[in-house]
Amino acid sequence: MDATEAVESIQREMTAFARRARASAGRMHPELSLVSYTLLGHLEERDGCRATDLAAHYALDKSTVSRQVAALERAALVERRVDPDDHRVQVLHLTDAGREILAQVTESRRAAFEERLADWPAEDLARFADYLVRYNAWSRPTP
Repeated sequence: MDATEAVESIQREMTAFARRARASAGRMHPELSLVSYTLLGHLEERDGCRATDLAAHYALDKSTVSRQVAALERAALVERRVDPDDHRVQVLHLTDAGREILAQVTESRRAAFEERLADWPAEDLARFADYLVRYNAWSRPTP
């Protein structure tokens, strides 16, 4: 397989992976889309942040984040709190229910990955993990 064929194969397989990830996210928790799961994970990792920070971090339109956050608030998974350093700013935080759902979905996802990768040798897993980290770390050069 030459480089062009390899890139085409990667593109096809990444598309299949994304499709499968979206479908499984809906099965694991019907109200929690893959985007919502990702946003909850970021809020947990950062111990809260502004909606504009979420939009910037994930290169999403502010209106997209606003809709996602509104749905998470309606589901009582996220709450807004006034920033103690700047009372004009509202910071999004996970609720206890949000933390619980995130933990459940994360564990379900981990179990699904472990099942799918159970027969892979440790060396292949490490190499695959390294390649994914490298792929996801790339950023477009600024002009």
